[in-house]
Amino acid sequence: MARTKEFDPDSVLQRALELFWERGFDATSMADLVAHLGIGKASLYATFGSKQQLYEAALQRYTELTDPQIMVELSQPGPVLPAVRGLIERYAREAGGQERPRGCLVVNSAVELAAREPGVARLVEASWAYLETTLTSALMRAKAQGELRPEADPRASARFLLVFLQGVRVLERTPDAAARLRDAAGVAIAALG
Repeated sequence: MARTKEFDPDSVLQRALELFWERGFDATSMADLVAHLGIGKASLYATFGSKQQLYEAALQRYTELTDPQIMVELSQPGPVLPAVRGLIERYAREAGGQERPRGCLVVNSAVELAAREPGVARLVEASWAYLETTLTSALMRAKAQGELRPEADPRASARFLLVFLQGVRVLERTPDAAARLRDAAGVAIAALG
């Protein structure tokens, strides 16, 4: 007879996400996970596989929770550019105010692991592709509504914003980035026209 799990895998995954987000992959040992999650190593392996697989599941969970928020922000009816400006300002404000001292788990994963872990690289790329597609769609709508110059390239502009926004997430991990981020956000907003 199979044993019944004495823990909720969904809750354990969320707690693992928080620990990985706080410490990163390399600085989180299996012993740390076992202690933080309150389950045995054998149960952890049986449910999630390796530490790498658990990390990838946590990163997937993170993107499922965060990526759609941007789609909601940018797909509201009416003018588009105020929503895009609001997104830029929100990123700069969150980073400059140190409301996110852990940074963005996608960016953290890109910096720490993407070059050596293909599974992480795929998840990072999928998240960035989602953001780029969302921004491109919003900017195409803005162009159709006459909010952008006729010669504006929505896809190139979306790629610029993707790079800018991810750069914000890198700088938010550093002290005293508020002035830099505020100035850069102003330039990014001005570039939209």
